[in-house]
Amino acid sequence: MEALYSLESTNDQAEWDQFVLSHPHGSFFHLSGWRDVIRQVFPHRTHFLFTRAAGQISGVLPLAEVRSLLFGHKLVSLPFCVYGGVLGSTADDEAALVTEAGALARRLGVDYLELRQRQALSAMPTVDRYVTFRRRLDGDSEANMRAIPRKQRAMIRKGGAKGLRPVFGSTVRAFFRIYAESLRSLGTPVLPLRYFAALERVFGERCQTLTVGLPGEEPVAAVMSFYFRDEVLPYYGGGTAAARDLHAYDFMYWELLLNALGRGCKLFDFGRSRQGTGSYRFKTHWGFEPEPLHYQYDLVRSKALPNISPDNPRYGTLINVWRRLPLAVTTAIGPWIARDLG
Repeated sequence: MEALYSLESTNDQAEWDQFVLSHPHGSFFHLSGWRDVIRQVFPHRTHFLFTRAAGQISGVLPLAEVRSLLFGHKLVSLPFCVYGGVLGSTADDEAALVTEAGALARRLGVDYLELRQRQALSAMPTVDRYVTFRRRLDGDSEANMRAIPRKQRAMIRKGGAKGLRPVFGSTVRAFFRIYAESLRSLGTPVLPLRYFAALERVFGERCQTLTVGLPGEEPVAAVMSFYFRDEVLPYYGGGTAAARDLHAYDFMYWELLLNALGRGCKLFDFGRSRQGTGSYRFKTHWGFEPEPLHYQYDLVRSKALPNISPDNPRYGTLINVWRRLPLAVTTAIGPWIARDLG
């Protein structure tokens, strides 16, 4: 390792992405485009750090500072992303980036530094509240169907029998209408429409929307997915009240899987879930095995590990109230809350 740099003061974005794409533990959430999305939509300051060795990028660490009256002041890799953290060619690169991130956290006076790691770093306090679900795909669609437990296969077929149809490349606005309603029902604030538009604009063909519904009627389920190397990740998904009776969720994810096979994908990443939740059970019912995620912390001013999640009892009343608010209200004020959740 030669030195530490910041993407904010260089023109190394293309080289950064090439490093991420070539690293075995690189993810969609390490791509430099997240810096552009965050800058365009939110007031959060970004700090995308990298190291060089022999003239080439040898490690990256995307960070953003989130300051909130409700949820505290943190430096995180990376807000709105389920993975992230440090990515280095060597242990020395990783250590240098973590050390610099800790020093930056102290200069900024944050409560804590949070690294959302798929691969754990040593000697850092860790929360294992979340897991992810990833599985290799077979090139044959029938083999993939057989890999899904019988009950869920029946749900997929019932959705098709009811006449559901997929529409790939739906507008962001059509996706957002469904997603916002779904989050309101869960008691979760929704991010602004312009955030999803920015994702599509910045990431282009790596970002795809899909809606599902009956012919001639409004769609009942929608998902925005990300593509990285040979992986597909359905990231933001939800449905209306009618989605469950139509078996739209199972049908939608199966159609996404088939479409991903057509794009040459070899891995289906079902994304993050909190252990014991409905989404956790849904993914296990598809035959996916949970893999632990390691959210690791450098406690700068905080005395205890943070818990900004729905299972924190302090948020229970707020969640119940949110579920009863009109959709227009939650869509209007939700972004002001969601942007600070990160």
